[in-house]
Amino acid sequence: MIYGIGTDIVKIARLQRSMEQNTRMAQKLFTEAEISYCESRASKYQSYAARFAAKEAVMKALGTGWDERVHWQNIEIIKPDDSAPCVVLHNDTKAFAIEQGLGKIHLSISHEKDYATAFVVVEKTNS
Repeated sequence: MIYGIGTDIVKIARLQRSMEQNTRMAQKLFTEAEISYCESRASKYQSYAARFAAKEAVMKALGTGWDERVHWQNIEIIKPDDSAPCVVLHNDTKAFAIEQGLGKIHLSISHEKDYATAFVVVEKTNS
């Protein structure tokens, strides 16, 4: 059963400008693993923007937006080797998902020269 859906689109140049103006922004929004991954990419700001869009889409699908339990650092977008990106929840956000009886989080991200986008579907378990 679907619990919620969320989508987001990010203008890459806008995120890049914000990150260059605020050097602590990456540490506020992304986990160390996400930063390491994005910094290793040739077009790192595309990767950052895709992860930002994914986190926004997750917040929308959870129906909370950014709040006291759902935080940027508690939503992690990972890319296992030879696999599609996926969502991992941590701490308060993970606890919220468990309390709501949520199951799998499906994620699709895409980016091109100017924009990054993400779409998320969150399942509710049958129990």
